[in-house]
Amino acid sequence: MIKRTKRTPSTPDSPSARGLSDAALAELNGRPAELDTAPPDPDSPSAWMADGNCRLHPPATFFPSDGVGVDKARKICRDCPVKAQCLEYALEERIDHGVWGGCSERERRRILKRRRDDFGISEQESSESVHATSGAGEEQFSL
Repeated sequence: MIKRTKRTPSTPDSPSARGLSDAALAELNGRPAELDTAPPDPDSPSAWMADGNCRLHPPATFFPSDGVGVDKARKICRDCPVKAQCLEYALEERIDHGVWGGCSERERRRILKRRRDDFGISEQESSESVHATSGAGEEQFSL
């Protein structure tokens, strides 16, 4: 049996009740508000990650176990300057878990399926046009 501790109601001194800034939340979470490290290599395929809003939040925020957690992560992603790059990265790398680019695992699967379907249709159409125009003296069939 797993022993669970009771959650205490938030006190006036708790971070959620005080309405802390991003910098203060980042400090409480053990993550620096400003990353004073060497600048990322601009030629790196992941250089965009240094500009993401997620750098100010704990990684667990983006790997929620419920729908409420997904909504919380989406709110962080909403105004992120690298949201599109983040989503593309997750789609290209086939990342199965977490919220990337403001999309859950399910949403990314749907996007990939839609892309496969669109690619499959255009590939089929292009092969049909090649067959229809392949020979000058052959019969041409329309599929």
